[in-house]
Amino acid sequence: MRSQVVIIGGGPSGLLLGQLLHRKGIDAVVLERKTRDYVLGRIRAGILETGFVNLMREAGVSDRLDKECFIHDGTLIADGEDMFHINFKELIGDSVVLYGQTEVTRDLYDAREAAGAETYFNVEDVVINDADSDAPFVTFTVGGETKRIDCDYVAGCDGFHGVSRQTIPLSVRKEYEKVYPFGWLGILSETPPVNEELIYSNSERGFALCSMRNANLSRYYIQCSLSDHAEDWTDAAFWEELKRRIPQEAADALVTGPSIEKSIAPLRSFVTEPMRWGRLFLCGDAAHIVPPTGAKGLNTAASDIHYLYNALVQVYEEKDAEGIDRYSEKALARIWKAERFSWWMTTLLHRFPEMNAFDLRMQQADIAFLRENRDAQKVMATNYVGLPY
Repeated sequence: MRSQVVIIGGGPSGLLLGQLLHRKGIDAVVLERKTRDYVLGRIRAGILETGFVNLMREAGVSDRLDKECFIHDGTLIADGEDMFHINFKELIGDSVVLYGQTEVTRDLYDAREAAGAETYFNVEDVVINDADSDAPFVTFTVGGETKRIDCDYVAGCDGFHGVSRQTIPLSVRKEYEKVYPFGWLGILSETPPVNEELIYSNSERGFALCSMRNANLSRYYIQCSLSDHAEDWTDAAFWEELKRRIPQEAADALVTGPSIEKSIAPLRSFVTEPMRWGRLFLCGDAAHIVPPTGAKGLNTAASDIHYLYNALVQVYEEKDAEGIDRYSEKALARIWKAERFSWWMTTLLHRFPEMNAFDLRMQQADIAFLRENRDAQKVMATNYVGLPY
């Protein structure tokens, strides 16, 4: 079997790359280790940068997104009882879009099926062979049968625990990591959101975030200990703790209800360099992870896809390898800026175990500067809405 590109990972980044390439007549096979239903069952973030939305439009899969998305012109920052608005539209003339990652993935799967593009689910034992040569190939097992796909390029979109990054020799790659000493306890509830925009809240009890998926589906988070377990938190205990961490006006407006999903996610910043080895290219979580505070996880994956997609089109249509050769350089230049922003948002809004009185005063001063200084707000808005590709 042969394909021009093999995409390892059937999440949104791999599917988006596949759809973009299909529209250009470039063959791409997608390998996914789980089922479609499993992938669609994962609950993930839903804040999309303008660049991501434009890629969905270029891929021809934005009809439902454009009809059903919520446009957010800003966000709210709370510090105790004090809450202020960062108006993206007024500050920089741009906005973000709220549209769940599950819906993005569903749209991309539907488009892939409609196109008749080849996707293998439940694959096991994936091995990327000869990636540092001119003739790479991928072997895998599906349904008890071993298969081989010869290809020109391999796109590793298989996440932090996938095989793609591990394929790059340790002598070649260098990894940078910061593990945060807390996690996020999150619940999903069939309740209206407490506010039409997100509320990021710093309180003496720890961080909280009020988010949403749609008009009747809300997502809430509170900072928690890494030793906590989701099952130890009753719904009632979660709601009471959330109310303690957000301003009273928000707590009074909060509509509570049974959780339909509850989980704890650890927070980490991670980058591996380079993002290319021979004809293997890393994208998304396979190469980098950000804490979710800045809403950058899916969006940083999209920027990788932008660079790789355009590089592949350049090499196939123009026989020009410039984009391929500079993929890692271009992708990492933007990734590190997104990492900085996500790290800054996390340190701005969370209570760290080792913080002393001076650290707390510095955090309060940072929030006060953001509240009072329009230039600081423009910097935040520019990063939150998304840096240009």
